[in-house]
Amino acid sequence: MKLPLSNRLLACCGFVSPGDRVADIGCDHGYLGIYLLQKGIARSVIAADVKEQPLQSAMRNAAKFGVKGKMTFYLSDGVRNIPREFDTLVCAGMGGDTMISILEAAPWLADARYRLILQCQSKRPELRQWLADHCFSIRRETLSKDGKFVYPVMEVIYQPGQQLTPAQTYITPQLLEDNHPLLPEFLARVKRGVELTISGLRHTADPELPLYEAILSDLSAWEGQIHDNRC
Repeated sequence: MKLPLSNRLLACCGFVSPGDRVADIGCDHGYLGIYLLQKGIARSVIAADVKEQPLQSAMRNAAKFGVKGKMTFYLSDGVRNIPREFDTLVCAGMGGDTMISILEAAPWLADARYRLILQCQSKRPELRQWLADHCFSIRRETLSKDGKFVYPVMEVIYQPGQQLTPAQTYITPQLLEDNHPLLPEFLARVKRGVELTISGLRHTADPELPLYEAILSDLSAWEGQIHDNRC
């Protein structure tokens, strides 16, 4: 039976190192952890969810796909109720506010022994800025597409020193370096979002208007560079 794993979760799996002990926070159906175990990538998986129903679904799926013996299951708000014996934490399919609240509640994750794989659905600039402000660095970032949506996936480590410009919280240097085939499409979507923000700010004479205009200028320059490099 084929595991119905989405492209965005496959991208998250691509950042997991062989032999990792993985904590999947907000595991939902458990497919990410099951895939990692089936493929022999993860050594073990902690599957956690804040709701009982998806956690029960993950347990049933783990049994159905023959990996229940290598998964442990926890009803947990973020990482509050899980053991700390893991190498890589995966948070996928959450908004930026939720991810920030999970990390704020777990200061012990500010430790070089942990890696974070984050696939954020909304408020990505705010999340990236929070990470930089709290001494986390984005080591790698790539893109995936499910249906009509393009999703960034980032690998984050505790390493003080990374600074991001306002525009880089929208399109990071790591995304530009990765140069994924989806980058032009994703950058165009991000740029359109900033343009809409600017349009709204112009009607209210908001003092943040110059900031967003500077962000748009940087995004436009990167868009032109990408186009020139691909011609």
